[in-house]
Amino acid sequence: MELNKRNYSDFIEYPERIIQFGEGNFLRAFTNWIVDTMNKKTGFNSGVLVVQPLEQGLVPMLNQQDGLYTHYMNGIKQGEALREHYVNSSITRGINLYTDYNAYLDAAENPDLRFVISNTTEAGIVLNEGDKLGDRPQSSFPAKLAAFLYHRFIVFNGSRDKGLIIFPCELIDRNGDKLKEIILKLAHNWQLEKAFIDWINEANTFCNTLVDRIVPGYPKERIREIEAELGYRDNLVVESEQFHLWVIEGPQWIKEAFPAYKAGLNVLFVEDMTPYRTRKVRILNGAHTTMVPVAYLYGYDTVKESIEDEVVGRFVLQTIEEEIIPTLDLPLEELRQFASDVIDRFRNPFIKHYLMSISLNAMSKFETRVLPSLLQYIERKHQLPKGLVFSLAALIQFYKGEREGEQIQLSDDAHILALFKGLWEKHDGTNEGLHAIVVSVLGTEAIWQSDLNRVEGLAVAVTEALTAIETKGMKTALQELVR
Repeated sequence: MELNKRNYSDFIEYPERIIQFGEGNFLRAFTNWIVDTMNKKTGFNSGVLVVQPLEQGLVPMLNQQDGLYTHYMNGIKQGEALREHYVNSSITRGINLYTDYNAYLDAAENPDLRFVISNTTEAGIVLNEGDKLGDRPQSSFPAKLAAFLYHRFIVFNGSRDKGLIIFPCELIDRNGDKLKEIILKLAHNWQLEKAFIDWINEANTFCNTLVDRIVPGYPKERIREIEAELGYRDNLVVESEQFHLWVIEGPQWIKEAFPAYKAGLNVLFVEDMTPYRTRKVRILNGAHTTMVPVAYLYGYDTVKESIEDEVVGRFVLQTIEEEIIPTLDLPLEELRQFASDVIDRFRNPFIKHYLMSISLNAMSKFETRVLPSLLQYIERKHQLPKGLVFSLAALIQFYKGEREGEQIQLSDDAHILALFKGLWEKHDGTNEGLHAIVVSVLGTEAIWQSDLNRVEGLAVAVTEALTAIETKGMKTALQELVR
């Protein structure tokens, strides 16, 4: 038996009030789940029309299943490991605008339409100067949306109440501002009337957003087991963790237009999302990056086994609590709760998150995710943060490319790999030689955007930690560090 509306007794067809660009795993396990939850708990009564932004995609499969799919949420919830599943019925249908562009424009004529949601990857919100209004379709997502909005503007004669609320979910900073900027540029390039530009500015609301949920996606390895459990065939099963967070920067009236709070969802409407973005980058991403070289050299391969180790886990907890949180400006209890949620996510027994996958481009990740905490800590506390310094030393050791006699498959830009290869090949085995490596690494401005040797005492402290790791081994060095 296949999953479709004929075989699903709870099927409800909602009015299409949302158009969504993207049909991939993340949106179906995040925004569509939020909409479905709002429909069931608050009477939001909104269906999602999905637009496939690329020529090849999942729309045929979605339409075959009448927009239905099974969503598994696996992880720690209120301290308990849970594996839950349900059928999502928020999607009404899908459109491939490469084969049915007219249906796409027809959707712009829907007077009930209120929201736009998108996730077209970080590379999706870009300006393509070659896009034209008459293309069917345009190549870039902003141009596709600009053409859609212009058609809506024409059909409704520029009515102010037919503007849309736009929630881009692409993982770039200030995604709403960037999308609006490109659409206005396209309007200029296409020589569209000033009234349309005024309508974009005055009738439409572009929100900056921050999304957070781990979505492993389609459980290929377990699909036979899952379908046996479900009793039906579903080609669109998606898995995610339990945790979710959506921060939306925009006017407060949107909170009532999109009342996720009434469903008890972790959707925050804020005037400035900057501190929330900083919190995520510093605590979640920063803890990941801080952990990787330490835990991997300690002998672990996954996040879960690392955080559950008494010594490694204590190192991560101490570093978050004592060195990262003090550099942030949100209320302390809020930061501690977020950190607690992060640790639960790290412990998720249903997700196998490999340290080596996080180690991709680890130097640039350390620069953006960890270095700001390190420097801010020094500025506020007037001393060096021992855990973050130790992680930096461990990262230098990690780029030696060896763990207990086995080669580490490092993955980074060629010039960074060449830098470390040259430095470690020249190492003469002395403490002075290790100091020379540290000085060279800290002085590479192409990595850090500055010369970190200018930070008082940093080179000496990193050298001391690196010497302990190199001479005593990671286990002894870390055990001596943590309390």
